[in-house]
This record gives sequence, structure tokens and C-alpha cells, in this order.
Amino acid sequence: MSDIDRVEAAHAAEPPRPRARERARERVRSEALDIAARQLADVGAAALSVRAVARELGMVSSAIYRYFPSRDALLTALIVDAYTELGETATRAEAAAPRDDYRARFAALAHAVRGWALENRHRYALIYGSPVPGYAAPQDTVAPASMVSLLIASVFQDAVAAGHRPVVTPAMTASADLVEPLKRYFEIDAAGELVMVVIFAFTNLFGTVSFELFGHLNNTTGDADRWFEIVIDELAGRLGL
Repeated sequence: MSDIDRVEAAHAAEPPRPRARERARERVRSEALDIAARQLADVGAAALSVRAVARELGMVSSAIYRYFPSRDALLTALIVDAYTELGETATRAEAAAPRDDYRARFAALAHAVRGWALENRHRYALIYGSPVPGYAAPQDTVAPASMVSLLIASVFQDAVAAGHRPVVTPAMTASADLVEPLKRYFEIDAAGELVMVVIFAFTNLFGTVSFELFGHLNNTTGDADRWFEIVIDELAGRLGL
């Protein structure tokens, strides 16, 4: 193969580069979401305004509506962005832990969730705080919202396959039918009581983080870091890790 042939072959193997207009559109969208995220801290989700984002961006309102046709569309983009970033942060932390140390994998993702929440309080409040009046989350939010729970399930599944056994209470076994809709929706092939153990861990993890962020642990535990370690250790034990 000649040098020219090799160069042409290399270029042919490269993924197509986005066109200038697509790059510009993505840049505007990213800047708009950054501005909207700052608005969350200033005015809250209920008062979020597409027009206000356009003003700060230096665009006429009619232009910004090509990116976000309504306040709800802007909220959905912020919600998807927050869920995705949180999920990716937890995934990177979990991936860095030893594969055969299931407790360390769970602890790593749990600490990543808490760390992201502490650094992104208003974005966390958007996805795990009070519902925004008049807003109904569309189907687009389901997959990114499931990232952390599925990550916990993955660690749990690996541990069970390696011979670990979770703590399953009689109440969980007796009420396993409660999760049948969830199993059908996500096409989960696992005993209901095992699914309930994962849900227990997920809800307690986020409940603990939410209580800390929203001030419900004030004057309750003197050391939030140590309390979180205790909770994670307890949940890891329940998962059988």
C-alpha cells in the first residue's frame, strides 16, 4: 500500500466530524443548560424561565425556543443532564474499585453519589427534592434516573454469583409481589425478594443523602461523614457484600 493509500484509509476510518452548525448548536445548548443550572440556585426550579436564559445568553427568546420549546423542555434537559452526570460519576468510582471486592465497589459508588450531591446541591434537589408544580417528567428521564440503581444491582448480582448471600427478611419474601411491575418494566429475571434488597439499599442510600443535604440531620448526628460510613456499612451487610 502506498503512502497516499494509507493516508486515505486512515481518514476513511475516522468517525465523521460534526458539521460546524451542529457544533455551534451543541455549544449553545450546553451554555444554556449551564445558565439554567445557575438559575436553579437563584430562583428555584418553579421560577425557571426560558426567556431569562435567552437574555443571559444574549439571544432573542424566539431563538432559544428552537432549543427548548418550553420551560418543561428545559427542565427535562436539566433533569436528564443531572441524572446522567450523577450516574456517570458513580459508575467511574465503582469501576475503579477491585472487581472482587463487592463491598468496596458499593462503598465507592455510594460515596460518589454523596460527593456529587454535596457539590451540586441545587441540581440534586431538582431530581430528588420536591416535585416542580405543574411539571410531569416524560419517559426520557427514566433511563438516566435508573443508572445508579442498576449499578447497585450489578454489584449485587456479581456478589450473589460469587456466593454472597443478602439479608432477606420474611416480610420481603412475603411481599415479593410488590416488585412484579418493576420486574416486568425492566425485564428483570430475579427473585422478587432479591430485587427488594436492592431497592432497600437504593432508597436508604438516597434517603440518607437527602436528609443530610436538606438539613434533617442537623442536631441529630454530630459527624455526617462518620454517620454516612455507618449507613453504608449497614447497607453493604444487608446486601451480603
